[in-house]
Amino acid sequence: VIDEKEEFQVIGKTFKGLTDQEFENITEELLKLKINDNQYTVFVKPQIVVEVAFNEIQKSPQYKSGYALRFARIKRIRYDKSPYEATSINEIKYLYKIQFEKKGKLEI
Repeated sequence: VIDEKEEFQVIGKTFKGLTDQEFENITEELLKLKINDNQYTVFVKPQIVVEVAFNEIQKSPQYKSGYALRFARIKRIRYDKSPYEATSINEIKYLYKIQFEKKGKLEI
C-alpha cells in the first residue's frame, strides 16, 4: 500500500495464486529489482504491481502499515499499472472498517 507521504508500506506477503512458472518468472524479475533483504524479506524497487485477493484485513503490529491481509493470493500481475496507483492506506482503513459492518460484527 502507499501511505500519505507516498511511501510504500508492507501489508502482507504471498506467492499463492501463481503457477510454478509464474512464480519462477516473477522471482527472477523481482531479484533484478532487489535493494535490500533480511532473513525473511527481500525489498525491491517499486516497479511491479500485483492485484491481490484476500479474505479480510486485520490489524497487525508486525507491519509498519498497521494492517495485514488474511489469506492473500495473487490474482494477476498488473503491468498496466504504476506503483503509485496502488491501494492507499486510507482505502485499506476504510475497507477494514466496512468489513465489520458487512459481517454484522463490532470491531474489538
